[in-house]
Amino acid sequence: MQTTLLGILGLALLGTLHAQDSIPVQADFQQDKLTGRWYSIGLASNSNWFKEKRHLMKMCTTIISTTAEGNLEVTSTYPKGDQCVTRNSLYTRTEQPGRFSYTSPRWGSKHNIHVVETNYEEYALVATQISKSTGSSTMVLLYSRTKELSPERLEMFTQFSREQGLTDDEILILPQTDKCMVDAA
Repeated sequence: MQTTLLGILGLALLGTLHAQDSIPVQADFQQDKLTGRWYSIGLASNSNWFKEKRHLMKMCTTIISTTAEGNLEVTSTYPKGDQCVTRNSLYTRTEQPGRFSYTSPRWGSKHNIHVVETNYEEYALVATQISKSTGSSTMVLLYSRTKELSPERLEMFTQFSREQGLTDDEILILPQTDKCMVDAA
C-alpha cells in the first residue's frame, strides 16, 4: 500500500514537472534583443484576480532592461482608476535561456516565466506558471512593439492560451488607451 502511494505521488510530481517543461521557450533566445519598450496587447489567465479585474484592464507599457547580473528588470506602467501605477519586477535568469523566475514580495507567489516565442521587433509571447499557497495559475501575455498587432498574431496568442488550458472567457485582448504610456529610457 505504501509503495503504491509513493508511486502515485512520484508520478504526480513528475507530471507537475513535465507540465512546467511542456511550455516551450524561444529557440536561440537573445536576451539583449528583448529589451526596450513593449505594449501589453493580450492577457490571459485563470487566476481569481484576473476574473475580478478583467473588466477594468487596459493596455499598458512595459520597459525591459538587463541588469549588470544578467537578469531582467521589468517595469510596467498601467492605468488604475484616475492614476498611473508602476510595478517593478526582477526576473532572475535560469540555466535555460528564455526562462526566468520571479517571487512576488507582496504575495509570496513564485513565477516560472517562459519567453515562448518572439521575433524581437514585432511581438513577444510570454507564459508564466504561478504557484502560491492557495494554488497555481497560468498567465499568458502578448507584447507588441506597437499598439496594434495583426489578426494572425492575435489568433496565435488566443490559440496558445487555449493550448495552456485557458478558456475564451479567460483570454482578453486589452483595450487600447493613451493613458500612462511611457517611452523607453
